[in-house]
Amino acid sequence: MIEEPRAAPATAELDRLLLDAKLAAPRSGAPVVSRAHLIDAARASGRRVVGITAPPGYGKTTLLAEWAERDPRPVVWITLDRFDDDPPVLLSVLTEALARQGLGGPDHDGRTTAPHPSLLGRAAPRLASVLRAAPTPFVLVLDDLHELRSPACHDVLGVVVAGIPDGSQLVAASRDAQPHLARLRAADETVELGALDLALDVEGTAHVFAATDVPIAPAVAAAVTARTEGWPVGVHLAALVARDEGADAASLTGTDPCVADYLQREALRRLPDETRRFLRRTAVLDDLTAPLCDAVLGETSSLRHLRDLESAHLFLVPLDRHRRWFRYHALFRELLLDELLTTEPDLADTLRGRAADWYEAHGAPARAVEQLLATGGRDRAARLVARVVVPLVQAGQISTVDRWLGLLGDGTIRSHPPLAVLAGYVAVYEGHAAAAERWGAVADAASSESGPTEGAAAFAPARAAFRALRCPDGPQRMLDDARLALDSEPGWGPWRGTALVLSGDAHRLTGDDVSAARDLELCVEAADALQDADTLVHAQAQLADLDMDHGRWDSAEQRVRQALATIEAHRTEDYPTSALGYAAAARLALHTHDHARTVDLLTRGMRARTFSTYAFPTLAVRVRLRLARTSWATADVAAVRHLLREIDDVLLRRPALGVLVDEVADLRKSFDAAGHATASTVPGPPLTPAELRLLPYLQTHLTIREIGERLFVSRNTASSEIGSIYRKLGVSSRSAAVERAVDRGLLGS
Repeated sequence: MIEEPRAAPATAELDRLLLDAKLAAPRSGAPVVSRAHLIDAARASGRRVVGITAPPGYGKTTLLAEWAERDPRPVVWITLDRFDDDPPVLLSVLTEALARQGLGGPDHDGRTTAPHPSLLGRAAPRLASVLRAAPTPFVLVLDDLHELRSPACHDVLGVVVAGIPDGSQLVAASRDAQPHLARLRAADETVELGALDLALDVEGTAHVFAATDVPIAPAVAAAVTARTEGWPVGVHLAALVARDEGADAASLTGTDPCVADYLQREALRRLPDETRRFLRRTAVLDDLTAPLCDAVLGETSSLRHLRDLESAHLFLVPLDRHRRWFRYHALFRELLLDELLTTEPDLADTLRGRAADWYEAHGAPARAVEQLLATGGRDRAARLVARVVVPLVQAGQISTVDRWLGLLGDGTIRSHPPLAVLAGYVAVYEGHAAAAERWGAVADAASSESGPTEGAAAFAPARAAFRALRCPDGPQRMLDDARLALDSEPGWGPWRGTALVLSGDAHRLTGDDVSAARDLELCVEAADALQDADTLVHAQAQLADLDMDHGRWDSAEQRVRQALATIEAHRTEDYPTSALGYAAAARLALHTHDHARTVDLLTRGMRARTFSTYAFPTLAVRVRLRLARTSWATADVAAVRHLLREIDDVLLRRPALGVLVDEVADLRKSFDAAGHATASTVPGPPLTPAELRLLPYLQTHLTIREIGERLFVSRNTASSEIGSIYRKLGVSSRSAAVERAVDRGLLGS
């Protein structure tokens, strides 16, 4: 039975409750029709992956729940939903679920952030290695896999699945084809169950009718089985209609294509009007709990309705063992939404708006945004996104913000200038320089009053800071923009840390290291108070560089240690600013004559530079300049040449970078004068940023054409880059390239 609700959860507790529900296997009790023979056969097969693929209503979740109760191995259960259709979110949920069963290491805290290629190249292999090292065989259950519609999620999942060790199994249920099964099927590593395996026979139909207290003769059971083709939910609906209306089960009408719609509408028609109204109006919710339903409906009877629906077995699926959270069966929810749009077409957006209010009030802004994005209007969703995304970006949740902006669409972003700034920042951090320029132009063209009322106060400092970051007009204009951002931003404002680090950066371009250090120290204080991890790393790396320039090695060591700890804690290894942290750390390691650590940190910095482009030119040049100097000291002259060419590409677009231009010229002069007499100790030139972006896809089953589509390049370009990767790594196959890349630290942890 449903437990009495406690007081409505506050802030982070709601997210924790929803996560608990996702990771809890529903209690199956004694199933009406046991699937033990299917479960036992799949377990005994020894194959690592079991795929259950069938349309709605075939009892996939019921089978999984029975499996979870029968299997003596630890069961890691995840009920996927549309909120998981995002690679970093998916990886975080997987990591958390494994950790709860004691299958994650101490370094795996569930936070995974970065653009998709980096997740594929670092976080996904890291999680696969956790699976391989599991201390005991386990079962990983993924229900509702069809909720993952993004190809990026299936790319990531394919890499993770490769880590399932012998003796353990992945069991995944989906309405649709499961992409990760293709390569495994060819290797004979799968058991696959479909609709024919799950269809009820005559004996199963008789069990369903008996559980519904409807007597049925064998001949009638055979007729119902034939009419429904053994579709379990169709048999259940037939039993309900026969029980409540005394109809002859064998005479139920409806051709095969219409039987689902017919039987569901029959089941809905017999309910009281009040219950039908509750059902169709709450169908806008992905998950149901009494306080949320009350808020959406504007009444206090939701707990009673949920109790009645559960008692009547009316398509309510419990999401947690306490039976506080539920969802409707997918087929039934589709029918209810159709009823809502037919009978009350103007109400759906209002109901979603109330749901968004409740989620926002209870500390779940992401759920609020998702509800608003499902409405026809975009203004309120745009205002909420503008209000909540800054801390998400600063904490490393770039991918979530990028998905929201994609759903809002370019037109909405253009009409909300604060969103244009945010879209520009996301483009910078994902290495999309042209998009960053485009959104910068939109923001620059907007008047300060042209944004929405909410968030307009923050628009001026955000726009000024973004213009300073792009540095289109040289150091003095960059400094002026950074100071404008500071003067416009209150002391507690989210852009204060960003404005301070850019001000410090601009002072360094003018050669004023004293003023630079002052602003960077203030930035560290502000970023720490605001939990702005990305800006904190940037400031500490710059301060460490200044300390090392002036021989303050002990101070530099403390700053480097904090920068690296922040990168690790927030999983921002592939943020552009993290490249500067690694470059500073490599310089420090070189000073202490720790060659192995120097090379390791250079590798990390070279990987992270992938997303550092001319859109943030001071960072792009500073990172490459520092990496080049340290690489030269380790005799990697090929890397120096390559990094100098990349610097030239940046300076071609942003030539006015103050003393940085002089520093580059000095390095080039010294490097050319040396004549490169020392042979490189590193075999082959480094991978380019484009090649580093492609490299993680070599772990997947994707064809060259599909890899090109993922990266928005032609098949010929992808093929050429793959060939270049092979040459630079000295290999001739995908598997060898992946193995060599892992050995060199270019893939994995």
